[in-house]
Amino acid sequence: MASYLERSLGDGETIIARARFPWFYGLAAWAALLVPGIALLIFAAAARQEPVPFALSDPKTWAAILAGLLTLVGLWTFIAMMVKRATTEIGITSHRFVEKHGLLAMHSSEISLPNIEGVKVEQSAGGRILGYGTVRIEGTGIDAVTTPAIADPVGFVRAIQTAKEHAARL
Repeated sequence: MASYLERSLGDGETIIARARFPWFYGLAAWAALLVPGIALLIFAAAARQEPVPFALSDPKTWAAILAGLLTLVGLWTFIAMMVKRATTEIGITSHRFVEKHGLLAMHSSEISLPNIEGVKVEQSAGGRILGYGTVRIEGTGIDAVTTPAIADPVGFVRAIQTAKEHAARL
């Protein structure tokens, strides 16, 4: 099935660049799921070896309850992060910037290349080291779109500038 970006192309319009989430985004989602899940398994294994009656005064009971709750939170976080990654598209075409996100409801923002007035990259120290950051694209008037954290934001800005220069020559 074609992506939103591909389905929305006009006549003669081509995709110049696509942004992607940083490499560790999926790793963080899996960690959110696995770390509390492993803790829950450890408590379950310990309970099998030394059956203890359920008592609210026992710290082991509270630790097991906490591990169970953290596992549920981890599962929710994992699903939310993976859905966000799977349903977010950010790209530059020969005519416009496009950002689309959403699973059930879709939200998109598009700014025509000639209407892009400014592009800003924001990177923390960790973002500089790991190669990720956000890009804010400011259009004419009050339009502005800030991407989620993407890999190689400087390269993405370079693609925007290249597309703008190419569009200006046409």
